[in-house]
Amino acid sequence: MTPDELEERLIVCAVRILNLANRLGTSPAGRHIAGQLARSGTSPAPNCSEARSAESRADFVRKLRIVVKELNESSVWLRIIVRSELIKVSLLGDLLAECDELKRIFGASLRTARLRASK
Repeated sequence: MTPDELEERLIVCAVRILNLANRLGTSPAGRHIAGQLARSGTSPAPNCSEARSAESRADFVRKLRIVVKELNESSVWLRIIVRSELIKVSLLGDLLAECDELKRIFGASLRTARLRASK
């Protein structure tokens, strides 16, 4: 998968997360989770873009670390939504699976980048 294709997957994931956040309702729990999920779910795409234009290997690793951390956080919020039944699982589609897959992809990239940076 090319860097452009990965970035596009992050953008699509971010849009899906925003659409989900808009469905969480106006209860205190819904508003809180929607805000947190919107922030963490939209952060990976621009941070990936920033990593691609990093000024150094260390800068690349730092920005890629943010991508992975935000994907981790988004995954947790999605699992909270599922367990709290704020949204029917069927409405999430494969969003949780996509978030987890992206987390694994970028986690592997981060490990590789760290190894190369330490040499």
